[in-house]
Amino acid sequence: MGIPTLISQRLSQLTGSVLLATLVLGPAEAASVDTPLVIATASPTGVYHITGRALCRLMQAPCEARPSDGSMDNLQALRVGEVPFALAQSDLQYHAVSGIEGFAEAGPDESLRALFSVHSEPFTLVARRDADVETFDELAGRSVNIGNPGSGQRATMLQLTAAQGWSLSDFALVNELPADQQSLELCHGNIDAMVYTVGHPDTSIRQAADLCDAVLVDVEGPAVDALLESTLYYSRATIPAGLYYEDQPEITTFGVRATLLASENTDPDLVYKLVSAVFDNFERFTEFHPAYSVLAPETMIEDGLSAPLHEGALRYYREQGWIESTASSEKPATEGGAADETNTDAIEAMKNDTGGPVEDG
Repeated sequence: MGIPTLISQRLSQLTGSVLLATLVLGPAEAASVDTPLVIATASPTGVYHITGRALCRLMQAPCEARPSDGSMDNLQALRVGEVPFALAQSDLQYHAVSGIEGFAEAGPDESLRALFSVHSEPFTLVARRDADVETFDELAGRSVNIGNPGSGQRATMLQLTAAQGWSLSDFALVNELPADQQSLELCHGNIDAMVYTVGHPDTSIRQAADLCDAVLVDVEGPAVDALLESTLYYSRATIPAGLYYEDQPEITTFGVRATLLASENTDPDLVYKLVSAVFDNFERFTEFHPAYSVLAPETMIEDGLSAPLHEGALRYYREQGWIESTASSEKPATEGGAADETNTDAIEAMKNDTGGPVEDG
C-alpha cells in the first residue's frame, strides 16, 4: 500500500491533539492591525501554538497566536520589539539572557523578562522501525532531520551532538525541515530519524507512528550525563509507555521547559492581565492540552526561568502572596546562577502558605 493511500485512509487519526485543541479553542485567531496582543509560538502543528491559542482564549480580548520558526526566532523578535510576548525553550532563554551559544554575537539580552514556565519538553528521537536505530549513538552515519534554523529542537540537537563529540558531517544526510514537515519526510524514506523537543502527546510524532510504524528511541548515555551536569536548564525526562503505539516502552531522555517571555518594555498592565487570566482560570487552562495536566502554579513561577520576572507578573504574584520579597526584579542572569532572587522567594512563600513541599516540575 502506497504512502498517499495510507495517508488518505488515516487522515482522521492524524489530527491528534491539534484537532482536540481546535474543538476546545475554536477557530484560529486572525491577525489584525488592531490586535493589541501577539504571542509568538512555533509550528502551527506543535504544542507551542496550542499554548499560544489557549492563552489568547483565556484573555477574551483581541489576541493573535502567531506561528514562527521557533524559540531562537522568537527570542530575536522579542529583542528587537517585533512582538510583545513569545514562547521559548528554557535553555535558549538562558542563552539569550547570558549572551552565549547562538546569542554570543548579539550579547546578553538585558531586556528579556519571564512570566512563567509551562509544560516540560522532552528531547524526542523518532526513527523508522526498519532503520534499526535503537540508541542515539547509532545515529552516526544515518540521515536525520535536526529542525529548521531558528527552532529550539535544532539548537538542542546541536548541543547534544557537540557533547557527543560529533559534527553534522558525522551524519549521512542532515535535513533542516520544520516540525510540520518532518514526519512525512520520515515516512517517504528520505530520512532515517527525526528529533523534536516538544510536549507530549504531539501530532507530528503521532503521524510518524501511524503512517510508517515509526518508533521512539531512548536518548541517554555519557553525552546526556555531561549536559545534565553542566547546565541548569536540562533535566531527565520520560515519555509514558503506550502513548503513541501499543508496544511503545517508557522512553528515557532529557528535556527543557516551555517558557512564556516578554520584553521589559511590554506594557506591565498587559502582562498583569495575561498572567491573571491564566492563574485565575487555572483549571480551565490545564484542560487545553494533556501536557498541562501536571502543572502547578508554584513550579510554573520558578522552573526554567533564568530571566528576571516581569514587573507585571511580579505584581500579580505578590497580590497572591506567592512572592513576599521586595528584591529587585532587574537582577540579570549569570552563568551558573538563577536570574532573580524573587523566583526562589516565590517558592518559599508558597511552601509556607501550603504547609508542604513543592512538587517537582
